[in-house]
Amino acid sequence: MNRRNGSSVARRAGRRTLIAGALLFALVAGAACSDDPAPAPRPAPSATGPSAGASGTPLPAGAPVRNPFGAHWDFTRHDQFVPYLEKLSGSTTYHELSWCDIEKTQGSPDFSAVDQIAERSRKLGITLHLKIRTGVCWATGGTAKFTRGQANKTESAMPTDLATYQNFVRELVKRYAPYGVGEYAIENEVNAQQYWAGSPEDYRRLVTAAAEAIRSADPKAKVVDSGMSSVAYGMGVADRLLRAGQPDQAVAAYQAYFQRRIGTRGRLIPAVNDPAALRAALDNAPNARNLAYLAVTEKLLDDRVVDVRQLHFYEHFSGVPALLDYLRAETPSGVPVQAWEVGQFWKDGGDDAAARGDEMVKVVSLLVAGGIHEVLWLPLAYNPNNRAGAEVRYGLLDPDGTQRQAGAMMAALAAAARDATVEPVNGKGLTGVAFRRGAESTLVVWSTSTGTVSLPATAGLTGGPVGVDPTARTGALPIGPSPVLLRAKDDPATVLAPIR
Repeated sequence: MNRRNGSSVARRAGRRTLIAGALLFALVAGAACSDDPAPAPRPAPSATGPSAGASGTPLPAGAPVRNPFGAHWDFTRHDQFVPYLEKLSGSTTYHELSWCDIEKTQGSPDFSAVDQIAERSRKLGITLHLKIRTGVCWATGGTAKFTRGQANKTESAMPTDLATYQNFVRELVKRYAPYGVGEYAIENEVNAQQYWAGSPEDYRRLVTAAAEAIRSADPKAKVVDSGMSSVAYGMGVADRLLRAGQPDQAVAAYQAYFQRRIGTRGRLIPAVNDPAALRAALDNAPNARNLAYLAVTEKLLDDRVVDVRQLHFYEHFSGVPALLDYLRAETPSGVPVQAWEVGQFWKDGGDDAAARGDEMVKVVSLLVAGGIHEVLWLPLAYNPNNRAGAEVRYGLLDPDGTQRQAGAMMAALAAAARDATVEPVNGKGLTGVAFRRGAESTLVVWSTSTGTVSLPATAGLTGGPVGVDPTARTGALPIGPSPVLLRAKDDPATVLAPIR
Protein backbone atom coordinates (compact mmCIF):
# COMPACT_ATOMS: atom_id res chain seq x y z
CA MET A 1 0.00 0.00 0.00
CA ASN A 2 2.52 2.60 1.07
CA ARG A 3 6.22 2.71 1.61
CA ARG A 4 6.32 3.21 5.38
CA ASN A 5 8.52 0.92 7.50
CA GLY A 6 8.78 0.73 11.27
CA SER A 7 11.58 3.27 11.69
CA SER A 8 9.93 5.81 9.40
CA VAL A 9 6.68 5.40 11.32
CA ALA A 10 8.49 6.22 14.56
CA ARG A 11 10.16 9.27 13.06
CA ARG A 12 6.90 10.52 11.60
CA ALA A 13 5.00 9.84 14.80
CA GLY A 14 7.45 12.03 16.69
CA ARG A 15 7.21 14.70 14.02
CA ARG A 16 3.43 14.62 14.19
CA THR A 17 3.56 15.24 17.93
CA LEU A 18 5.68 18.33 17.29
CA ILE A 19 3.38 19.50 14.51
CA ALA A 20 0.25 19.03 16.61
CA GLY A 21 1.80 20.93 19.51
CA ALA A 22 2.99 23.77 17.31
CA LEU A 23 -0.34 24.07 15.55
CA LEU A 24 -2.29 23.90 18.80
CA PHE A 25 -0.10 26.68 20.18
CA ALA A 26 -0.94 28.72 17.09
CA LEU A 27 -4.64 28.16 17.68
CA VAL A 28 -4.48 29.19 21.31
CA ALA A 29 -1.92 31.95 21.21
CA GLY A 30 -2.65 33.27 17.73
CA ALA A 31 0.93 32.72 16.64
CA ALA A 32 1.55 32.19 12.92
CA CYS A 33 2.49 28.61 12.07
CA SER A 34 5.15 29.91 9.71
CA ASP A 35 7.06 31.28 12.72
CA ASP A 36 7.68 27.78 14.10
CA PRO A 37 10.85 25.94 13.12
CA ALA A 38 10.20 23.88 10.01
CA PRO A 39 10.25 20.14 10.70
CA ALA A 40 12.33 17.85 8.56
CA PRO A 41 10.57 17.15 5.26
CA ARG A 42 9.00 13.77 4.62
CA PRO A 43 10.14 11.64 1.71
CA ALA A 44 9.17 13.37 -1.50
CA PRO A 45 5.67 12.52 -2.74
CA SER A 46 5.22 11.31 -6.27
CA ALA A 47 4.67 13.98 -8.88
CA THR A 48 1.10 12.89 -9.51
CA GLY A 49 -0.67 15.71 -11.32
CA PRO A 50 -4.23 16.72 -10.53
CA SER A 51 -5.52 15.23 -13.77
CA ALA A 52 -3.79 11.85 -13.45
CA GLY A 53 -5.68 8.60 -13.16
CA ALA A 54 -5.78 6.04 -10.40
CA SER A 55 -2.47 4.69 -9.19
CA GLY A 56 -1.76 1.00 -9.34
CA THR A 57 -0.41 0.92 -5.75
CA PRO A 58 -3.26 -0.22 -3.52
CA LEU A 59 -4.12 0.87 -0.02
CA PRO A 60 -4.26 -1.95 2.55
CA ALA A 61 -7.13 -4.37 2.38
CA GLY A 62 -9.72 -4.36 5.12
CA ALA A 63 -12.27 -7.00 6.05
CA PRO A 64 -13.98 -8.47 2.96
CA VAL A 65 -16.94 -6.40 1.77
CA ARG A 66 -19.31 -7.99 -0.73
CA ASN A 67 -20.08 -4.64 -2.35
CA PRO A 68 -17.89 -1.54 -1.89
CA PHE A 69 -20.58 0.89 -3.10
CA GLY A 70 -23.05 1.95 -0.42
CA ALA A 71 -24.82 5.03 0.88
CA HIS A 72 -25.82 6.90 4.01
CA TRP A 73 -29.48 7.75 4.34
CA ASP A 74 -32.07 9.37 6.57
CA PHE A 75 -33.49 6.43 8.52
CA THR A 76 -36.76 8.32 9.13
CA ARG A 77 -37.48 7.86 5.39
CA HIS A 78 -36.53 4.18 5.40
CA ASP A 79 -39.72 2.86 3.77
CA GLN A 80 -39.34 5.19 0.77
CA PHE A 81 -35.78 4.04 0.18
CA VAL A 82 -36.08 0.26 0.61
CA PRO A 83 -36.64 -0.55 -3.10
CA TYR A 84 -33.40 1.20 -3.99
CA LEU A 85 -31.40 0.06 -0.96
CA GLU A 86 -32.03 -3.54 -1.91
CA LYS A 87 -29.85 -2.86 -4.96
CA LEU A 88 -26.97 -1.97 -2.63
CA SER A 89 -27.07 -5.20 -0.62
CA GLY A 90 -23.68 -6.41 0.53
CA SER A 91 -22.50 -2.84 1.20
CA THR A 92 -22.07 -0.91 4.44
CA THR A 93 -23.62 2.18 6.00
CA TYR A 94 -23.32 4.03 9.30
CA HIS A 95 -25.51 5.65 11.91
CA GLU A 96 -24.43 8.51 14.14
CA LEU A 97 -25.67 8.41 17.73
CA SER A 98 -25.16 10.64 20.76
CA TRP A 99 -24.67 9.49 24.34
CA CYS A 100 -26.62 12.55 25.48
CA ASP A 101 -29.58 11.64 23.24
CA ILE A 102 -29.67 7.99 24.28
CA GLU A 103 -29.18 8.63 27.99
CA LYS A 104 -31.03 11.91 28.56
CA THR A 105 -31.37 10.99 32.22
CA GLN A 106 -28.37 9.39 33.88
CA GLY A 107 -28.91 5.69 34.37
CA SER A 108 -31.90 5.45 32.00
CA PRO A 109 -30.61 4.85 28.45
CA ASP A 110 -33.09 4.31 25.61
CA PHE A 111 -31.62 2.34 22.70
CA SER A 112 -34.92 1.68 20.92
CA ALA A 113 -34.29 3.99 17.94
CA VAL A 114 -30.85 2.50 17.30
CA ASP A 115 -32.27 -1.02 17.73
CA GLN A 116 -34.70 -0.34 14.90
CA ILE A 117 -31.95 1.02 12.65
CA ALA A 118 -29.73 -2.00 13.34
CA GLU A 119 -32.55 -4.43 12.60
CA ARG A 120 -33.57 -2.68 9.38
CA SER A 121 -30.00 -2.56 8.11
CA ARG A 122 -29.56 -6.26 8.82
CA LYS A 123 -32.75 -7.11 6.90
CA LEU A 124 -31.44 -5.18 3.89
CA GLY A 125 -28.19 -7.15 3.93
CA ILE A 126 -26.26 -3.94 4.63
CA THR A 127 -23.62 -3.95 7.38
CA LEU A 128 -24.05 -1.17 9.93
CA HIS A 129 -21.19 0.84 11.46
CA LEU A 130 -21.85 3.11 14.44
CA LYS A 131 -20.43 6.57 15.07
CA ILE A 132 -20.39 7.35 18.82
CA ARG A 133 -20.61 11.00 19.86
CA THR A 134 -20.97 12.41 23.37
CA GLY A 135 -23.01 15.55 22.71
CA VAL A 136 -23.42 18.10 25.52
CA CYS A 137 -25.47 17.25 28.63
CA TRP A 138 -25.14 16.00 32.20
CA ALA A 139 -22.40 13.62 31.03
CA THR A 140 -20.15 16.43 29.84
CA GLY A 141 -21.27 19.50 31.80
CA GLY A 142 -21.51 22.96 30.32
CA THR A 143 -23.87 24.36 27.69
CA ALA A 144 -23.90 23.75 23.96
CA LYS A 145 -22.69 26.61 21.76
CA PHE A 146 -23.74 25.12 18.41
CA THR A 147 -27.15 23.69 17.49
CA ARG A 148 -27.83 22.61 13.93
CA GLY A 149 -30.21 20.67 11.73
CA GLN A 150 -33.73 19.44 12.23
CA ALA A 151 -32.49 17.04 14.92
CA ASN A 152 -30.96 19.95 16.91
CA LYS A 153 -27.56 18.28 17.05
CA THR A 154 -24.88 19.96 19.16
CA GLU A 155 -21.14 19.75 19.36
CA SER A 156 -19.56 17.08 21.57
CA ALA A 157 -17.60 17.80 24.73
CA MET A 158 -15.22 15.81 26.89
CA PRO A 159 -17.00 13.57 29.43
CA THR A 160 -16.63 14.64 33.04
CA ASP A 161 -15.99 10.99 34.01
CA LEU A 162 -14.19 8.74 31.53
CA ALA A 163 -15.08 5.60 33.49
CA THR A 164 -18.79 6.35 33.10
CA TYR A 165 -18.23 7.03 29.40
CA GLN A 166 -16.43 3.70 29.01
CA ASN A 167 -19.32 1.88 30.69
CA PHE A 168 -21.71 3.41 28.14
CA VAL A 169 -19.45 2.41 25.25
CA ARG A 170 -19.10 -1.15 26.52
CA GLU A 171 -22.86 -1.50 26.89
CA LEU A 172 -23.35 -0.17 23.37
CA VAL A 173 -20.84 -2.55 21.80
CA LYS A 174 -22.21 -5.61 23.60
CA ARG A 175 -25.73 -4.67 22.50
CA TYR A 176 -24.97 -4.28 18.79
CA ALA A 177 -22.36 -6.98 18.16
CA PRO A 178 -25.20 -9.53 17.69
CA TYR A 179 -26.61 -7.29 14.94
CA GLY A 180 -23.32 -7.61 13.04
CA VAL A 181 -21.95 -4.20 14.02
CA GLY A 182 -18.17 -4.49 14.16
CA GLU A 183 -16.83 -0.96 13.61
CA TYR A 184 -17.19 2.07 15.86
CA ALA A 185 -16.06 5.58 14.97
CA ILE A 186 -15.32 7.96 17.82
CA GLU A 187 -16.93 11.36 17.21
CA ASN A 188 -17.36 13.13 13.86
CA GLU A 189 -15.09 15.67 12.13
CA VAL A 190 -13.45 16.85 15.34
CA ASN A 191 -11.49 19.39 13.31
CA ALA A 192 -14.68 21.51 13.24
CA GLN A 193 -15.69 23.51 16.33
CA GLN A 194 -19.37 22.83 15.71
CA TYR A 195 -18.63 19.12 16.20
CA TRP A 196 -15.99 19.07 18.94
CA ALA A 197 -15.55 21.49 21.85
CA GLY A 198 -12.37 19.97 23.25
CA SER A 199 -8.71 20.14 22.32
CA PRO A 200 -6.64 17.72 20.22
CA GLU A 201 -5.26 16.26 23.44
CA ASP A 202 -8.80 15.79 24.77
CA TYR A 203 -9.69 13.94 21.59
CA ARG A 204 -6.66 11.67 21.94
CA ARG A 205 -7.68 10.83 25.51
CA LEU A 206 -11.28 10.17 24.47
CA VAL A 207 -10.34 7.84 21.62
CA THR A 208 -7.87 5.96 23.82
CA ALA A 209 -10.54 5.42 26.47
CA ALA A 210 -13.17 4.44 23.89
CA ALA A 211 -10.81 2.01 22.17
CA GLU A 212 -10.09 0.26 25.46
CA ALA A 213 -13.82 -0.10 26.16
CA ILE A 214 -14.66 -1.30 22.63
CA ARG A 215 -11.99 -3.99 22.61
CA SER A 216 -12.90 -5.21 26.08
CA ALA A 217 -16.53 -5.60 25.00
CA ASP A 218 -15.75 -7.19 21.63
CA PRO A 219 -12.14 -8.18 20.85
CA LYS A 220 -13.01 -8.53 17.15
CA ALA A 221 -14.40 -4.98 16.85
CA LYS A 222 -12.54 -2.23 15.00
CA VAL A 223 -11.98 1.33 16.22
CA VAL A 224 -12.37 4.08 13.60
CA ASP A 225 -11.26 7.70 13.82
CA SER A 226 -13.76 10.57 13.64
CA GLY A 227 -13.25 11.22 9.93
CA MET A 228 -11.64 14.56 9.16
CA SER A 229 -13.72 16.85 6.97
CA SER A 230 -13.20 16.92 3.22
CA VAL A 231 -11.75 20.44 3.55
CA ALA A 232 -9.28 19.31 6.22
CA TYR A 233 -8.01 16.53 3.95
CA GLY A 234 -7.47 19.04 1.15
CA MET A 235 -5.41 21.24 3.44
CA GLY A 236 -3.41 18.18 4.49
CA VAL A 237 -2.68 17.29 0.87
CA ALA A 238 -1.35 20.78 0.12
CA ASP A 239 0.60 21.06 3.38
CA ARG A 240 2.35 17.74 2.79
CA LEU A 241 3.52 18.76 -0.65
CA LEU A 242 4.78 22.13 0.63
CA ARG A 243 6.72 20.49 3.44
CA ALA A 244 8.22 18.02 0.98
CA GLY A 245 9.68 20.87 -1.05
CA GLN A 246 7.21 20.63 -3.94
CA PRO A 247 5.52 24.05 -3.89
CA ASP A 248 4.30 24.01 -7.50
CA GLN A 249 2.69 20.60 -7.04
CA ALA A 250 1.16 21.84 -3.78
CA VAL A 251 -0.49 24.80 -5.51
CA ALA A 252 -1.74 22.59 -8.37
CA ALA A 253 -3.17 20.04 -5.92
CA TYR A 254 -4.91 22.80 -3.91
CA GLN A 255 -6.42 24.31 -7.06
CA ALA A 256 -7.68 20.93 -8.29
CA TYR A 257 -9.04 19.87 -4.92
CA PHE A 258 -10.83 23.10 -4.03
CA GLN A 259 -11.92 24.29 -7.48
CA ARG A 260 -15.60 24.35 -6.40
CA ARG A 261 -14.92 25.67 -2.89
CA ILE A 262 -12.94 28.84 -3.60
CA GLY A 263 -14.63 31.71 -1.81
CA THR A 264 -17.44 29.58 -0.35
CA ARG A 265 -16.06 30.09 3.17
CA GLY A 266 -14.61 33.55 2.82
CA ARG A 267 -10.94 33.68 3.67
CA LEU A 268 -10.84 30.05 4.81
CA ILE A 269 -10.60 28.69 1.24
CA PRO A 270 -9.17 31.59 -0.78
CA ALA A 271 -7.95 31.61 -4.34
CA VAL A 272 -4.30 30.50 -4.39
CA ASN A 273 -1.95 31.10 -7.31
CA ASP A 274 1.50 30.78 -5.75
CA PRO A 275 3.21 29.08 -2.80
CA ALA A 276 3.20 32.23 -0.65
CA ALA A 277 -0.57 32.54 -0.95
CA LEU A 278 -0.93 28.85 -0.14
CA ARG A 279 1.19 29.17 2.99
CA ALA A 280 -0.93 32.13 4.09
CA ALA A 281 -4.10 30.08 3.58
CA LEU A 282 -2.71 27.19 5.64
CA ASP A 283 -1.63 29.55 8.42
CA ASN A 284 -5.10 30.89 9.26
CA ALA A 285 -6.52 29.57 12.54
CA PRO A 286 -9.24 27.23 11.18
CA ASN A 287 -6.85 25.59 8.74
CA ALA A 288 -4.16 25.33 11.43
CA ARG A 289 -6.82 23.52 13.49
CA ASN A 290 -7.49 21.19 10.52
CA LEU A 291 -3.80 20.29 10.33
CA ALA A 292 -3.54 19.85 14.10
CA TYR A 293 -6.37 17.32 14.16
CA LEU A 294 -4.98 15.50 11.13
CA ALA A 295 -1.69 15.18 13.01
CA VAL A 296 -3.38 13.82 16.15
CA THR A 297 -5.44 11.36 14.08
CA GLU A 298 -2.33 10.09 12.32
CA LYS A 299 -0.54 9.67 15.66
CA LEU A 300 -3.47 7.53 16.86
CA LEU A 301 -3.12 5.47 13.67
CA ASP A 302 0.63 5.11 14.13
CA ASP A 303 0.14 3.94 17.72
CA ARG A 304 -2.58 1.49 16.57
CA VAL A 305 -5.07 2.98 19.00
CA VAL A 306 -7.26 3.31 15.88
CA ASP A 307 -7.69 0.37 13.49
CA VAL A 308 -9.37 2.03 10.49
CA ARG A 309 -8.90 5.42 8.85
CA GLN A 310 -12.12 7.22 7.87
CA LEU A 311 -12.20 9.43 4.76
CA HIS A 312 -14.67 12.20 3.90
CA PHE A 313 -14.57 13.61 0.35
CA TYR A 314 -16.97 15.98 -1.44
CA GLU A 315 -14.75 17.52 -4.09
CA HIS A 316 -14.09 17.33 -7.85
CA PHE A 317 -12.73 14.01 -9.12
CA SER A 318 -9.47 15.66 -10.24
CA GLY A 319 -8.54 16.01 -6.57
CA VAL A 320 -8.57 12.24 -5.99
CA PRO A 321 -5.07 11.27 -7.24
CA ALA A 322 -3.23 13.65 -4.90
CA LEU A 323 -5.52 12.60 -2.06
CA LEU A 324 -4.67 8.94 -2.63
CA ASP A 325 -0.97 9.79 -2.61
CA TYR A 326 -1.47 11.52 0.74
CA LEU A 327 -3.34 8.57 2.21
CA ARG A 328 -0.67 6.09 1.09
CA ALA A 329 2.08 8.16 2.65
CA GLU A 330 0.30 9.07 5.88
CA THR A 331 -1.48 5.78 6.71
CA PRO A 332 0.47 3.02 8.46
CA SER A 333 0.97 -0.23 6.63
CA GLY A 334 -1.94 -2.60 7.15
CA VAL A 335 -4.45 0.06 8.19
CA PRO A 336 -7.45 0.13 5.82
CA VAL A 337 -9.05 3.37 4.65
CA GLN A 338 -12.84 3.55 4.37
CA ALA A 339 -14.76 6.46 2.84
CA TRP A 340 -17.81 6.82 5.10
CA GLU A 341 -18.78 10.09 3.45
CA VAL A 342 -18.40 10.71 -0.28
CA GLY A 343 -20.54 13.23 -2.09
CA GLN A 344 -20.68 16.12 -4.50
CA PHE A 345 -20.32 19.70 -3.28
CA TRP A 346 -21.39 21.65 -6.37
CA LYS A 347 -23.37 24.81 -5.59
CA ASP A 348 -24.04 25.74 -9.21
CA GLY A 349 -24.27 22.24 -10.67
CA GLY A 350 -27.90 22.77 -11.59
CA ASP A 351 -30.10 20.00 -12.91
CA ASP A 352 -27.67 18.47 -15.41
CA ALA A 353 -28.36 14.86 -14.45
CA ALA A 354 -25.81 13.47 -16.93
CA ALA A 355 -22.95 15.65 -15.66
CA ARG A 356 -23.85 14.93 -12.05
CA GLY A 357 -23.97 11.19 -12.66
CA ASP A 358 -20.75 11.10 -14.70
CA GLU A 359 -18.83 12.87 -11.96
CA MET A 360 -20.24 10.61 -9.27
CA VAL A 361 -19.07 7.56 -11.22
CA LYS A 362 -15.59 9.01 -11.68
CA VAL A 363 -15.14 9.90 -8.01
CA VAL A 364 -16.27 6.56 -6.56
CA SER A 365 -14.48 4.54 -9.27
CA LEU A 366 -11.16 6.30 -8.65
CA LEU A 367 -11.48 5.81 -4.90
CA VAL A 368 -12.25 2.10 -5.20
CA ALA A 369 -9.52 1.62 -7.82
CA GLY A 370 -7.11 3.36 -5.46
CA GLY A 371 -7.75 0.88 -2.67
CA ILE A 372 -10.68 2.37 -0.73
CA HIS A 373 -12.79 -0.69 0.00
CA GLU A 374 -15.93 1.02 1.32
CA VAL A 375 -17.36 4.10 -0.41
CA LEU A 376 -20.61 5.47 1.02
CA TRP A 377 -22.45 8.17 -0.94
CA LEU A 378 -24.03 10.95 1.11
CA PRO A 379 -26.82 11.84 0.88
CA LEU A 380 -28.75 8.95 -0.63
CA ALA A 381 -31.67 11.29 -1.35
CA TYR A 382 -31.93 15.05 -1.55
CA ASN A 383 -33.56 16.67 1.48
CA PRO A 384 -35.47 19.76 0.30
CA ASN A 385 -35.72 21.04 3.89
CA ASN A 386 -31.98 21.37 4.38
CA ARG A 387 -30.41 24.47 5.90
CA ALA A 388 -28.87 25.66 2.61
CA GLY A 389 -32.25 25.65 0.90
CA ALA A 390 -30.69 24.16 -2.23
CA GLU A 391 -29.16 20.89 -3.36
CA VAL A 392 -25.56 21.69 -2.60
CA ARG A 393 -24.78 17.99 -2.08
CA TYR A 394 -26.31 15.79 -4.75
CA GLY A 395 -28.53 12.81 -3.96
CA LEU A 396 -28.85 9.57 -5.90
CA LEU A 397 -32.62 9.70 -5.40
CA ASP A 398 -35.37 12.31 -5.44
CA PRO A 399 -36.82 13.21 -2.02
CA ASP A 400 -39.63 10.67 -2.49
CA GLY A 401 -37.18 7.85 -3.24
CA THR A 402 -37.49 7.94 -7.05
CA GLN A 403 -34.26 6.78 -8.66
CA ARG A 404 -32.28 9.42 -10.54
CA GLN A 405 -29.79 8.80 -13.34
CA ALA A 406 -26.99 8.92 -10.76
CA GLY A 407 -28.85 6.32 -8.71
CA ALA A 408 -29.09 3.97 -11.68
CA MET A 409 -25.37 4.42 -12.27
CA MET A 410 -24.49 3.63 -8.65
CA ALA A 411 -26.71 0.54 -8.74
CA ALA A 412 -24.87 -0.62 -11.87
CA LEU A 413 -21.54 -0.18 -10.12
CA ALA A 414 -22.79 -2.18 -7.14
CA ALA A 415 -23.96 -5.01 -9.41
CA ALA A 416 -20.59 -5.08 -11.19
CA ALA A 417 -18.54 -5.02 -7.97
CA ARG A 418 -20.51 -7.47 -5.82
CA ASP A 419 -18.27 -10.44 -4.87
CA ALA A 420 -15.64 -9.31 -7.40
CA THR A 421 -11.97 -8.42 -7.11
CA VAL A 422 -10.95 -4.86 -7.94
CA GLU A 423 -8.08 -3.47 -9.96
CA PRO A 424 -7.29 -0.03 -11.40
CA VAL A 425 -7.35 0.77 -15.11
CA ASN A 426 -4.82 3.36 -16.19
CA GLY A 427 -3.51 3.09 -19.73
CA LYS A 428 -4.42 3.08 -23.41
CA GLY A 429 -5.69 6.63 -22.94
CA LEU A 430 -8.27 5.43 -20.40
CA THR A 431 -8.68 5.47 -16.65
CA GLY A 432 -11.19 3.83 -14.31
CA VAL A 433 -11.69 0.54 -12.51
CA ALA A 434 -12.14 -3.13 -13.38
CA PHE A 435 -14.10 -5.79 -11.49
CA ARG A 436 -13.27 -9.46 -12.05
CA ARG A 437 -15.52 -12.34 -11.17
CA GLY A 438 -14.18 -15.68 -12.35
CA ALA A 439 -13.36 -15.47 -16.05
CA GLU A 440 -15.52 -12.36 -16.58
CA SER A 441 -14.57 -8.72 -16.29
CA THR A 442 -16.61 -5.54 -16.00
CA LEU A 443 -14.74 -2.31 -16.68
CA VAL A 444 -15.88 1.24 -15.96
CA VAL A 445 -13.62 3.54 -17.96
CA TRP A 446 -13.43 6.96 -19.57
CA SER A 447 -10.98 8.89 -21.71
CA THR A 448 -8.27 10.87 -19.90
CA SER A 449 -8.51 13.64 -22.49
CA THR A 450 -11.32 15.56 -24.16
CA GLY A 451 -11.08 13.28 -27.18
CA THR A 452 -12.25 9.71 -27.67
CA VAL A 453 -10.53 6.34 -27.65
CA SER A 454 -11.82 3.77 -30.13
CA LEU A 455 -12.28 0.23 -28.82
CA PRO A 456 -12.59 -2.19 -31.76
CA ALA A 457 -15.46 -4.67 -31.76
CA THR A 458 -14.56 -8.02 -30.20
CA ALA A 459 -16.58 -11.19 -29.91
CA GLY A 460 -18.42 -11.33 -26.59
CA LEU A 461 -17.67 -7.71 -25.68
CA THR A 462 -20.61 -5.45 -24.88
CA GLY A 463 -20.58 -1.88 -23.70
CA GLY A 464 -22.58 1.26 -23.18
CA PRO A 465 -23.30 4.10 -20.74
CA VAL A 466 -23.09 3.26 -17.04
CA GLY A 467 -26.56 2.54 -15.70
CA VAL A 468 -27.88 1.23 -19.02
CA ASP A 469 -27.69 -2.50 -19.68
CA PRO A 470 -24.97 -3.00 -22.30
CA THR A 471 -26.28 -4.83 -25.33
CA ALA A 472 -24.61 -6.61 -28.21
CA ARG A 473 -23.15 -4.15 -30.68
CA THR A 474 -21.33 -4.03 -33.98
CA GLY A 475 -18.48 -1.74 -34.88
CA ALA A 476 -16.00 0.10 -32.73
CA LEU A 477 -17.04 1.68 -29.44
CA PRO A 478 -15.93 5.29 -28.93
CA ILE A 479 -14.98 6.02 -25.30
CA GLY A 480 -14.95 9.69 -24.41
CA PRO A 481 -14.96 11.73 -21.17
CA SER A 482 -18.24 10.14 -20.03
CA PRO A 483 -17.78 6.76 -18.28
CA VAL A 484 -18.84 3.61 -20.11
CA LEU A 485 -19.34 0.10 -18.77
CA LEU A 486 -17.77 -2.83 -20.63
CA ARG A 487 -18.44 -6.55 -20.07
CA ALA A 488 -16.38 -9.40 -21.45
CA LYS A 489 -15.26 -12.96 -20.71
CA ASP A 490 -11.64 -11.89 -20.61
CA ASP A 491 -9.27 -10.18 -18.20
CA PRO A 492 -9.13 -6.33 -18.38
CA ALA A 493 -5.79 -6.23 -20.19
CA THR A 494 -7.09 -8.51 -22.95
CA VAL A 495 -10.27 -6.44 -23.26
CA LEU A 496 -8.28 -3.25 -23.87
CA ALA A 497 -5.46 -4.82 -25.90
CA PRO A 498 -7.00 -4.02 -29.36
CA ILE A 499 -6.77 -0.26 -28.66
CA ARG A 500 -3.96 1.29 -30.67
